[in-house]
Amino acid sequence: MTELVEPATAQRWCDRCGEPADAGAHEACAAARALEPPRYCTRCRRRMKVQVVPTGWSAVCVEHGEIRG
Repeated sequence: MTELVEPATAQRWCDRCGEPADAGAHEACAAARALEPPRYCTRCRRRMKVQVVPTGWSAVCVEHGEIRG
């Protein structure tokens, strides 16, 4: 479940590699995201603090808050 809801147009950065979201297809990133949490904020490209627990994960951007999965 995601607490922070963003419109699809707000994603400017890939949440796994941190590169621009429109610069390529990011197939490897999409495949990896099926198994692991995001590493970068899609709105500001900051590296997020990620915590993985047996019941899920949480990722915190200092600017935009927390998301959970």
